[in-house]
Amino acid sequence: MKIGEKYYRSIWFEDSEPGIISVIDQEKLPFFFEIKKLQSVDDIYAAIKDMTVRGAPAIGVAGAYGMYLSTLEIGTHTNIREHLKNAAEYLISARPTAVNLGWAVNKVLDKLSDKTDRQSVSESALSAAKEVCENEVENCRKIGINGLSLIEKISNNKEGEPVNILTHCNAGWLACVDYGTALAPVFAAQEKGIPVHVWIDETRPRNQGARLTTYELANCGIPYSLVTDNTGGHLMQHGLVDIVIVGSDRTTRRGDVANKIGTYLKALAAFDNSIPFYVAQPSSSIDFSISDGLSEIQIEERDPEEISMVSGFAEDKIMSVRICPENSRSVNYGFDITPARLISGLITEKGICKASEKDISKMFLEKFN
Repeated sequence: MKIGEKYYRSIWFEDSEPGIISVIDQEKLPFFFEIKKLQSVDDIYAAIKDMTVRGAPAIGVAGAYGMYLSTLEIGTHTNIREHLKNAAEYLISARPTAVNLGWAVNKVLDKLSDKTDRQSVSESALSAAKEVCENEVENCRKIGINGLSLIEKISNNKEGEPVNILTHCNAGWLACVDYGTALAPVFAAQEKGIPVHVWIDETRPRNQGARLTTYELANCGIPYSLVTDNTGGHLMQHGLVDIVIVGSDRTTRRGDVANKIGTYLKALAAFDNSIPFYVAQPSSSIDFSISDGLSEIQIEERDPEEISMVSGFAEDKIMSVRICPENSRSVNYGFDITPARLISGLITEKGICKASEKDISKMFLEKFN
Protein backbone atom coordinates (compact mmCIF):
# COMPACT_ATOMS: atom_id res chain seq x y z
CA MET A 1 0.00 0.00 0.00
CA LYS A 2 1.03 3.61 -0.47
CA ILE A 3 1.89 5.86 2.44
CA GLY A 4 1.91 9.28 0.87
CA GLU A 5 3.63 8.74 -2.45
CA LYS A 6 5.72 5.70 -1.48
CA TYR A 7 4.72 2.03 -1.63
CA TYR A 8 5.31 -0.04 1.50
CA ARG A 9 4.72 -3.53 2.75
CA SER A 10 4.46 -4.04 6.49
CA ILE A 11 7.53 -6.32 6.49
CA TRP A 12 10.30 -6.71 3.92
CA PHE A 13 13.83 -7.86 3.09
CA GLU A 14 16.30 -5.95 0.94
CA ASP A 15 19.30 -7.58 -0.76
CA SER A 16 21.38 -4.53 0.18
CA GLU A 17 20.81 -5.32 3.88
CA PRO A 18 21.23 -9.11 4.06
CA GLY A 19 21.23 -9.31 7.86
CA ILE A 20 18.20 -7.11 8.41
CA ILE A 21 14.43 -7.56 8.24
CA SER A 22 12.58 -4.24 8.09
CA VAL A 23 9.11 -3.76 9.55
CA ILE A 24 6.70 -0.89 10.05
CA ASP A 25 6.46 -0.44 13.81
CA GLN A 26 2.73 -0.93 14.42
CA GLU A 27 3.16 0.10 18.05
CA LYS A 28 3.88 3.66 16.92
CA LEU A 29 1.03 4.10 14.45
CA PRO A 30 -0.93 6.23 13.76
CA PHE A 31 1.05 8.88 15.62
CA PHE A 32 4.49 8.12 14.19
CA PHE A 33 5.52 6.25 11.05
CA GLU A 34 8.72 4.43 11.98
CA ILE A 35 10.64 1.58 10.40
CA LYS A 36 12.28 -0.89 12.77
CA LYS A 37 15.29 -2.97 11.79
CA LEU A 38 15.30 -6.54 13.11
CA GLN A 39 18.69 -8.28 13.09
CA SER A 40 18.35 -11.43 15.20
CA VAL A 41 15.98 -14.18 16.26
CA ASP A 42 15.55 -12.33 19.56
CA ASP A 43 14.55 -9.18 17.64
CA ILE A 44 11.92 -11.10 15.68
CA TYR A 45 10.59 -12.82 18.80
CA ALA A 46 10.31 -9.51 20.65
CA ALA A 47 8.63 -7.80 17.68
CA ILE A 48 5.99 -10.55 17.52
CA LYS A 49 5.56 -10.70 21.29
CA ASP A 50 5.11 -6.94 21.84
CA MET A 51 3.02 -6.58 18.66
CA THR A 52 5.44 -4.39 16.74
CA VAL A 53 4.48 -6.93 14.09
CA ARG A 54 0.92 -8.27 14.41
CA GLY A 55 -1.78 -9.88 12.31
CA ALA A 56 -1.72 -13.62 11.60
CA PRO A 57 -0.18 -13.56 8.08
CA ALA A 58 2.39 -10.90 9.01
CA ILE A 59 3.37 -12.83 12.14
CA GLY A 60 3.90 -15.91 9.99
CA VAL A 61 6.12 -14.05 7.54
CA ALA A 62 8.09 -12.53 10.43
CA GLY A 63 8.62 -16.02 11.84
CA ALA A 64 9.82 -17.27 8.45
CA TYR A 65 12.35 -14.45 8.23
CA GLY A 66 13.29 -15.15 11.84
CA MET A 67 14.37 -18.64 10.78
CA TYR A 68 16.56 -17.05 8.12
CA LEU A 69 18.16 -14.75 10.71
CA SER A 70 18.79 -17.77 12.92
CA THR A 71 21.00 -19.25 10.19
CA LEU A 72 23.24 -16.19 10.35
CA GLU A 73 23.95 -17.07 13.99
CA ILE A 74 25.41 -20.48 13.08
CA GLY A 75 29.08 -20.72 14.07
CA THR A 76 31.88 -23.17 13.32
CA HIS A 77 30.95 -25.49 16.17
CA THR A 78 27.18 -25.06 16.06
CA ASN A 79 25.03 -28.16 15.85
CA ILE A 80 22.93 -26.92 12.93
CA ARG A 81 19.96 -29.26 13.40
CA GLU A 82 19.65 -28.51 17.11
CA HIS A 83 20.14 -24.78 16.52
CA LEU A 84 17.37 -24.60 13.94
CA LYS A 85 15.00 -26.71 16.06
CA ASN A 86 15.55 -24.45 19.07
CA ALA A 87 15.05 -21.31 16.98
CA ALA A 88 11.80 -22.69 15.56
CA GLU A 89 10.38 -23.60 18.97
CA TYR A 90 11.40 -20.23 20.39
CA LEU A 91 9.76 -18.25 17.59
CA ILE A 92 6.54 -20.27 17.66
CA SER A 93 6.21 -19.67 21.41
CA ALA A 94 5.91 -15.89 20.87
CA ARG A 95 2.17 -16.03 20.03
CA PRO A 96 0.42 -19.36 20.70
CA THR A 97 -3.00 -18.75 19.11
CA ALA A 98 -2.13 -17.66 15.56
CA VAL A 99 -1.51 -20.81 13.50
CA ASN A 100 0.29 -18.93 10.71
CA LEU A 101 3.38 -18.54 12.89
CA GLY A 102 3.98 -22.25 13.38
CA TRP A 103 2.94 -22.99 9.79
CA ALA A 104 5.47 -20.53 8.33
CA VAL A 105 8.34 -21.42 10.67
CA ASN A 106 7.91 -25.13 9.95
CA LYS A 107 7.60 -24.41 6.24
CA VAL A 108 11.10 -22.91 6.30
CA LEU A 109 12.44 -25.61 8.63
CA ASP A 110 11.26 -28.34 6.26
CA LYS A 111 13.24 -26.78 3.40
CA LEU A 112 16.44 -27.03 5.45
CA SER A 113 16.27 -30.70 6.38
CA ASP A 114 18.87 -31.84 3.84
CA LYS A 115 21.27 -28.87 4.16
CA THR A 116 24.50 -29.44 6.08
CA ASP A 117 26.55 -26.23 5.92
CA ARG A 118 25.82 -22.67 6.98
CA GLN A 119 25.87 -21.13 3.49
CA SER A 120 23.42 -23.59 1.94
CA VAL A 121 21.22 -23.47 5.05
CA SER A 122 21.16 -19.69 5.00
CA GLU A 123 20.49 -19.41 1.27
CA SER A 124 17.68 -21.96 1.44
CA ALA A 125 16.15 -20.32 4.51
CA LEU A 126 16.07 -16.93 2.82
CA SER A 127 14.57 -18.40 -0.34
CA ALA A 128 11.91 -20.24 1.68
CA ALA A 129 11.07 -17.13 3.73
CA LYS A 130 10.69 -15.04 0.58
CA GLU A 131 8.43 -17.74 -0.88
CA VAL A 132 6.24 -17.71 2.24
CA CYS A 133 6.01 -13.93 2.04
CA GLU A 134 5.11 -13.78 -1.65
CA ASN A 135 2.56 -16.58 -1.33
CA GLU A 136 0.80 -14.81 1.54
CA VAL A 137 0.70 -11.54 -0.41
CA GLU A 138 -0.74 -13.29 -3.47
CA ASN A 139 -3.27 -15.19 -1.37
CA CYS A 140 -4.46 -11.95 0.22
CA ARG A 141 -4.80 -10.37 -3.23
CA LYS A 142 -7.02 -13.28 -4.27
CA ILE A 143 -9.07 -12.98 -1.05
CA GLY A 144 -9.80 -9.41 -2.10
CA ILE A 145 -10.98 -10.52 -5.53
CA ASN A 146 -13.14 -13.33 -4.14
CA GLY A 147 -14.66 -11.21 -1.38
CA LEU A 148 -15.41 -8.40 -3.81
CA SER A 149 -18.29 -10.45 -5.25
CA LEU A 150 -20.12 -10.25 -1.90
CA ILE A 151 -19.83 -6.46 -1.73
CA GLU A 152 -20.71 -6.12 -5.41
CA LYS A 153 -23.93 -8.11 -4.96
CA ILE A 154 -25.02 -5.98 -1.99
CA SER A 155 -24.20 -2.81 -3.93
CA ASN A 156 -26.37 -3.94 -6.84
CA ASN A 157 -29.25 -4.70 -4.47
CA LYS A 158 -28.85 -1.24 -2.91
CA GLU A 159 -28.80 0.34 -6.38
CA GLY A 160 -25.42 1.95 -5.82
CA GLU A 161 -25.95 3.21 -2.26
CA PRO A 162 -22.83 2.75 -0.09
CA VAL A 163 -22.34 -0.75 1.29
CA ASN A 164 -21.94 -0.61 5.08
CA ILE A 165 -19.30 -3.08 6.25
CA LEU A 166 -18.49 -3.75 9.90
CA THR A 167 -15.07 -5.11 10.81
CA HIS A 168 -13.33 -5.98 14.06
CA CYS A 169 -9.67 -5.44 14.96
CA ASN A 170 -7.24 -4.76 12.09
CA ALA A 171 -7.07 -7.24 9.22
CA GLY A 172 -5.71 -4.92 6.55
CA TRP A 173 -2.37 -4.72 4.81
CA LEU A 174 -0.47 -3.95 8.01
CA ALA A 175 -1.57 -7.30 9.42
CA CYS A 176 -0.87 -9.20 6.22
CA VAL A 177 2.25 -7.74 4.54
CA ASP A 178 -0.01 -6.36 1.79
CA TYR A 179 -3.70 -6.24 0.75
CA GLY A 180 -5.09 -7.69 3.99
CA THR A 181 -7.76 -10.30 4.67
CA ALA A 182 -10.98 -8.69 5.94
CA LEU A 183 -10.07 -5.38 4.31
CA ALA A 184 -8.84 -6.84 1.02
CA PRO A 185 -12.39 -6.95 -0.45
CA VAL A 186 -12.93 -3.37 0.76
CA PHE A 187 -9.82 -2.16 -1.05
CA ALA A 188 -10.89 -4.13 -4.14
CA ALA A 189 -14.34 -2.52 -4.01
CA GLN A 190 -12.81 0.94 -3.87
CA GLU A 191 -10.61 0.17 -6.87
CA LYS A 192 -13.71 -0.86 -8.80
CA GLY A 193 -15.56 2.31 -7.85
CA ILE A 194 -18.12 0.65 -5.57
CA PRO A 195 -19.09 3.06 -2.77
CA VAL A 196 -18.46 1.60 0.68
CA HIS A 197 -18.51 2.77 4.28
CA VAL A 198 -16.76 0.86 7.05
CA TRP A 199 -17.79 0.68 10.70
CA ILE A 200 -14.56 0.21 12.64
CA ASP A 201 -14.62 -1.33 16.11
CA GLU A 202 -12.04 0.37 18.34
CA THR A 203 -10.99 -3.15 19.47
CA ARG A 204 -10.06 -2.84 23.11
CA PRO A 205 -7.71 -3.31 24.80
CA ARG A 206 -5.00 -2.69 22.17
CA ASN A 207 -7.22 -0.51 19.98
CA GLN A 208 -6.00 -1.94 16.70
CA GLY A 209 -9.17 -0.76 15.00
CA ALA A 210 -8.88 2.77 16.33
CA ARG A 211 -5.17 3.05 15.65
CA LEU A 212 -4.53 0.89 12.59
CA THR A 213 -7.71 0.28 10.58
CA THR A 214 -8.56 3.99 10.68
CA TYR A 215 -5.00 4.73 9.54
CA GLU A 216 -5.26 2.39 6.57
CA LEU A 217 -8.68 3.55 5.41
CA ALA A 218 -7.92 7.23 5.88
CA ASN A 219 -4.73 6.77 3.87
CA CYS A 220 -6.75 5.19 1.05
CA GLY A 221 -9.62 7.69 1.20
CA ILE A 222 -12.24 5.10 2.19
CA PRO A 223 -15.14 6.50 4.27
CA TYR A 224 -15.33 5.05 7.78
CA SER A 225 -16.76 5.64 11.24
CA LEU A 226 -15.00 4.57 14.43
CA VAL A 227 -17.30 3.07 17.07
CA THR A 228 -16.93 1.43 20.46
CA ASP A 229 -16.76 -2.34 20.48
CA ASN A 230 -20.26 -2.60 21.96
CA THR A 231 -21.97 -0.55 19.24
CA GLY A 232 -22.22 -3.29 16.61
CA GLY A 233 -25.46 -4.79 17.89
CA HIS A 234 -27.18 -1.41 17.90
CA LEU A 235 -26.03 -0.70 14.33
CA MET A 236 -27.30 -4.07 13.15
CA GLN A 237 -30.68 -3.68 14.85
CA HIS A 238 -31.19 -0.40 13.01
CA GLY A 239 -30.25 -1.69 9.56
CA LEU A 240 -26.95 0.17 9.41
CA VAL A 241 -24.76 -2.87 8.66
CA ASP A 242 -25.01 -4.79 5.38
CA ILE A 243 -22.22 -7.30 6.02
CA VAL A 244 -19.63 -8.17 8.67
CA ILE A 245 -16.16 -9.25 7.53
CA VAL A 246 -13.45 -10.23 10.02
CA GLY A 247 -10.12 -12.03 9.88
CA SER A 248 -8.94 -15.18 11.62
CA ASP A 249 -5.95 -16.24 13.69
CA ARG A 250 -6.81 -19.94 13.60
CA THR A 251 -9.68 -21.78 11.94
CA THR A 252 -10.42 -25.45 12.54
CA ARG A 253 -11.10 -28.01 9.82
CA ARG A 254 -14.82 -27.79 10.59
CA GLY A 255 -14.96 -23.99 10.49
CA ASP A 256 -14.72 -22.74 14.08
CA VAL A 257 -12.75 -19.47 14.14
CA ALA A 258 -10.40 -17.99 16.73
CA ASN A 259 -10.13 -14.26 16.24
CA LYS A 260 -9.63 -11.11 18.29
CA ILE A 261 -11.67 -11.06 21.50
CA GLY A 262 -15.15 -9.69 20.78
CA THR A 263 -15.55 -11.38 17.40
CA TYR A 264 -17.95 -13.96 18.84
CA LEU A 265 -20.28 -11.23 20.11
CA LYS A 266 -20.38 -9.64 16.64
CA ALA A 267 -21.26 -13.00 15.14
CA LEU A 268 -24.11 -13.47 17.62
CA ALA A 269 -25.51 -10.03 16.85
CA ALA A 270 -25.21 -10.63 13.10
CA PHE A 271 -26.94 -14.00 13.40
CA ASP A 272 -29.80 -12.50 15.44
CA ASN A 273 -30.30 -9.76 12.84
CA SER A 274 -29.89 -11.99 9.75
CA ILE A 275 -26.79 -10.11 8.60
CA PRO A 276 -24.12 -12.07 6.69
CA PHE A 277 -20.99 -12.72 8.74
CA TYR A 278 -17.89 -13.71 6.77
CA VAL A 279 -14.35 -14.65 7.80
CA ALA A 280 -11.55 -13.74 5.37
CA GLN A 281 -8.35 -15.76 5.66
CA PRO A 282 -5.61 -17.45 3.68
CA SER A 283 -5.36 -21.23 3.95
CA SER A 284 -2.33 -20.75 6.22
CA SER A 285 -4.80 -19.66 8.92
CA ILE A 286 -6.64 -22.99 8.78
CA ASP A 287 -5.39 -25.61 11.22
CA PHE A 288 -6.38 -28.79 9.43
CA SER A 289 -5.23 -30.91 12.38
CA ILE A 290 -8.00 -29.84 14.77
CA SER A 291 -11.80 -29.82 14.69
CA ASP A 292 -13.24 -28.31 17.86
CA GLY A 293 -12.24 -24.68 18.38
CA LEU A 294 -13.46 -24.45 21.97
CA SER A 295 -11.49 -27.42 23.26
CA GLU A 296 -8.49 -27.51 20.93
CA ILE A 297 -7.41 -23.89 20.39
CA GLN A 298 -5.18 -22.36 23.03
CA ILE A 299 -6.43 -18.87 23.88
CA GLU A 300 -3.59 -16.47 24.61
CA GLU A 301 -3.76 -14.51 27.85
CA ARG A 302 -1.90 -11.24 27.61
CA ASP A 303 -0.54 -8.77 30.13
CA PRO A 304 -3.38 -7.55 32.42
CA GLU A 305 -1.99 -4.02 32.18
CA GLU A 306 -3.29 -3.84 28.61
CA ILE A 307 -6.73 -3.59 30.25
CA SER A 308 -5.88 -1.41 33.25
CA MET A 309 -3.88 1.07 31.15
CA VAL A 310 -4.76 2.88 27.94
CA SER A 311 -2.22 4.21 25.48
CA GLY A 312 -2.65 7.44 23.52
CA PHE A 313 -0.97 10.53 22.15
CA ALA A 314 -0.40 13.65 24.25
CA GLU A 315 2.34 16.23 24.70
CA ASP A 316 3.94 15.10 21.41
CA LYS A 317 4.51 11.55 22.63
CA ILE A 318 2.76 8.22 23.11
CA MET A 319 1.93 7.65 26.76
CA SER A 320 -0.13 5.30 28.91
CA VAL A 321 -2.51 6.22 31.73
CA ARG A 322 -4.35 4.08 34.27
CA ILE A 323 -8.13 3.80 33.90
CA CYS A 324 -8.99 1.80 37.05
CA PRO A 325 -7.94 1.61 40.71
CA GLU A 326 -4.31 0.60 41.03
CA ASN A 327 -4.95 -2.76 42.69
CA SER A 328 -7.75 -3.85 40.35
CA ARG A 329 -7.46 -7.43 39.10
CA SER A 330 -7.62 -7.77 35.32
CA VAL A 331 -7.88 -10.84 33.08
CA ASN A 332 -6.89 -10.26 29.47
CA TYR A 333 -7.99 -12.93 26.99
CA GLY A 334 -6.66 -12.10 23.54
CA PHE A 335 -9.09 -14.15 21.44
CA ASP A 336 -12.46 -15.88 21.46
CA ILE A 337 -13.99 -18.70 19.43
CA THR A 338 -16.80 -18.12 16.94
CA PRO A 339 -18.59 -21.43 16.23
CA ALA A 340 -18.97 -22.42 12.58
CA ARG A 341 -22.77 -22.33 12.86
CA LEU A 342 -22.66 -18.52 13.18
CA ILE A 343 -20.47 -17.99 10.12
CA SER A 344 -21.99 -17.38 6.68
CA GLY A 345 -18.83 -18.38 4.85
CA LEU A 346 -15.05 -18.37 4.66
CA ILE A 347 -13.37 -16.14 2.07
CA THR A 348 -10.08 -17.78 1.01
CA GLU A 349 -7.62 -17.53 -1.85
CA LYS A 350 -9.40 -20.46 -3.50
CA GLY A 351 -12.87 -18.97 -3.26
CA ILE A 352 -15.72 -18.77 -0.77
CA CYS A 353 -16.99 -21.84 1.05
CA LYS A 354 -19.33 -22.65 3.93
CA ALA A 355 -17.81 -22.97 7.39
CA SER A 356 -18.19 -26.74 7.55
CA GLU A 357 -15.81 -29.67 7.37
CA LYS A 358 -17.58 -30.96 4.27
CA ASP A 359 -17.14 -27.74 2.30
CA ILE A 360 -13.66 -26.93 3.61
CA SER A 361 -12.51 -30.42 2.64
CA LYS A 362 -13.88 -29.94 -0.89
CA MET A 363 -11.98 -26.68 -1.30
CA PHE A 364 -8.76 -27.99 0.28
CA LEU A 365 -8.94 -31.63 -0.70
CA GLU A 366 -5.14 -32.04 -0.60
CA LYS A 367 -5.13 -31.15 3.12
CA PHE A 368 -7.60 -33.91 4.00
CA ASN A 369 -5.81 -36.79 2.24
